[in-house]
Amino acid sequence: MRSRAALPALGVVVRLTAAAIWLVAGVGKVLDLEQFHAQVGQYQLLPHALEAPFAYALPFVEILVGLYLAVGLLTRAAAAVGCVLMVMFLVAQGQAWARGLSLDCGCFGTLAHERVGLVSVLRDVALGIPTLLMLWRPARALSLDARLFARPQTLEPGSAALNQVRAGS
Repeated sequence: MRSRAALPALGVVVRLTAAAIWLVAGVGKVLDLEQFHAQVGQYQLLPHALEAPFAYALPFVEILVGLYLAVGLLTRAAAAVGCVLMVMFLVAQGQAWARGLSLDCGCFGTLAHERVGLVSVLRDVALGIPTLLMLWRPARALSLDARLFARPQTLEPGSAALNQVRAGS
């Protein structure tokens, strides 16, 4: 019974871990947007005209995902965006690695410099797990979702809510 009581707390820890990952990644890129723009270009995936808009928007999307997860607002939707981004990052790194490109992954902007390769791919898989867990089972404890989207009590036979309704009539 004790382990069931710990599940909401564990969910909050996982949600906040996912939030921290996205916030650190986004802030690291915002600290030097020009450098991140150059890193995006090194992947040679986007048409030149789309590199700048992508490079300048992505860090702010990551920060928004992190903020939404931190406060627990639209948790599943934020996690879905995060999962799509993580798959996109893994595909970009995988193709660069397969093509033999030697480049800085740009994953955390100025906060970390790491070459694209097995280590960066495995790290991103590991860092994506908390976000994937929030997509599968969003943590509602200590979240705005729980406050804003509270489920109404059901009036099932024998429920306390039904007994209160009967007592009031």
